[in-house]
Amino acid sequence: FHARTHPRRILCSKTIALIAADGRRRYDAPVDRAAKKLSYKDAGVDIERGSLLVERLRETARATHRPGVLGGLGGFGALFDMAPLAYRQPVLVAGTDGVGTKLKLAIEAGRHDSIGVDLVAMCVNDVLTQGAEPLFFLDYFASARLDMETAETVIRGIAAGCAEAGCSLIGGETAEMPGLYQGGDYDLAGFCVGVVEKEAIITGRQAREQDILIALPSSGCHANGYALIRRIIAAARQDLSWTLNDRTLLDHLIEPTRIYVRPILALLQQTPVKAIAHITGGGLIENIPRMIPAPLAARIDLQSWQMPAIFEWLQETGNVDQHEMLKTFNCGVGLVFCVARCERDNALSRLTEAGQQPWVIGELARRDEGGPGVVY
Repeated sequence: FHARTHPRRILCSKTIALIAADGRRRYDAPVDRAAKKLSYKDAGVDIERGSLLVERLRETARATHRPGVLGGLGGFGALFDMAPLAYRQPVLVAGTDGVGTKLKLAIEAGRHDSIGVDLVAMCVNDVLTQGAEPLFFLDYFASARLDMETAETVIRGIAAGCAEAGCSLIGGETAEMPGLYQGGDYDLAGFCVGVVEKEAIITGRQAREQDILIALPSSGCHANGYALIRRIIAAARQDLSWTLNDRTLLDHLIEPTRIYVRPILALLQQTPVKAIAHITGGGLIENIPRMIPAPLAARIDLQSWQMPAIFEWLQETGNVDQHEMLKTFNCGVGLVFCVARCERDNALSRLTEAGQQPWVIGELARRDEGGPGVVY
């Protein structure tokens, strides 16, 4: 303590007392010189366990690497060289996300193998909406105490998602924070960086009236709306082992988020796409207006697809009205993109040939003054 801030300092063998200039005692703590010396491990943080996890996952991460990755796990920063990609005017696109309270469902059910895929999907699909190719990914895993098996399972899922998206897992952070998390709880966050040629950035500004909206199906609830889902399950006292269309309720709800990177990037090489929306939190109502200019509205045909059984069950069991369903869940629609009317058949055929199941979900029209961005 500096003498100017603590002009009087008294040290005793059994007590340290700090007295300020006004004579008031600021701190008084007993000191037992015979007590055991404390360590970080005693406080609940085991650095060696974290280092061991990095070693166990080093090869898993290396298997996702693509040209441009320099080095491996373990550094203070992860390195990526853009030169091998030969972009003329590269623009980096960054995204970050988590998996919401779907994570709580995974923890309670002990199903940790696919939640990492969700984490990657939520980030890479967002980056994709601007036409960017995902380059690399970093994750953040935090818990009260690092459970090696759980963490390794989760991060292997992250690596699997990266491999599917064609991006590299080049780093991450594992944090033990006793007192902040309880029991077996853990939290996840993901960070993705992609690249797109400046002239090829998808902004939605070229969208026009009568342009066509094409949808790709979701694989279920993805990673949105789980606070409401868990509330519905709790209110109905529904067992997760109950079956719906020959699958357990848990299997329906834990299904990982679909990754759209490869089919959409392939489409962009051959078809002019004007706008893309990833249907996440906020559903169709909130996400579609984000991809089109304000003077326009999306006219969505609700009869153009059958809402999957899991959403029908949630709506009926939770007594959720249609507007709330469309504002909370993807309702079976994972991605929506906009093309000129003359490109409709070309886009549909190319995606179908690539093994996708696209359909025309609507079109763009002039928005009424003060009207909504989506009309059903």
